[in-house]
Amino acid sequence: MARFTLFVGTLFCGLFFTCTDQYNLSKPNFILIYCDDLGYGDIGAYGNKVHRTPHLDRMAEEGVVLADFYVTSGVCTPSRSSLMTGSYPIRIDMNVNARKRGEVGRQVLFPRAYKGLNPNEITIAEILKDQGYATACIGKWHLGDQSEFLPTRQGFEYYFGIPYSNDMNRDFCPLPLMRGEQVIEAPVDQATLTRRYTEEALAFIDLHQDDPFLIYLPHTMTHTTNFLNFTK
Repeated sequence: MARFTLFVGTLFCGLFFTCTDQYNLSKPNFILIYCDDLGYGDIGAYGNKVHRTPHLDRMAEEGVVLADFYVTSGVCTPSRSSLMTGSYPIRIDMNVNARKRGEVGRQVLFPRAYKGLNPNEITIAEILKDQGYATACIGKWHLGDQSEFLPTRQGFEYYFGIPYSNDMNRDFCPLPLMRGEQVIEAPVDQATLTRRYTEEALAFIDLHQDDPFLIYLPHTMTHTTNFLNFTK
């Protein structure tokens, strides 16, 4: 389950900075797009001739294209824990879930997991929020679905999305769409997720156009692409 991240105009390490009045440094906005299971060669900017990705191609043309990228894990939960904290998953106990050693499927969190990213860990969102940034997580979280582990407890003042992978719809727990800490739809209409994430992100940008902001946009797709929407 490879992960692909497109950074345009800034590097990940650029998120960790301190702005001081002494040097009158500006506060750039950050939009971190994290696509689930999008391969390195799946978009036009990296040479793909089959998939049409004009908007991503334009971002690449106008920004910075990185040709070398590493993650701490090839699956959802541990890689996202590193992205949020800058730590190796094993250092923050996010390399495996709470299932017993030897059981199948220990790599990621599942619905109703009593484990998640420890709220005491320092996240990107908390660092930037302390610098006066508006912060939003819009998309797939997968770092704990219980209230104490949700994005709203990890430095994000706004959250809209699903708490784990879109293939984890269960009879005992239909795949929920959440706003803040409330479930607003279950099971969610997955064919609408990409459009709704985009609309939420645009609305957040409009709301905070005069403020510095961080939008973490971990798209659900292209993971388990059984819910396509071909409408424009």
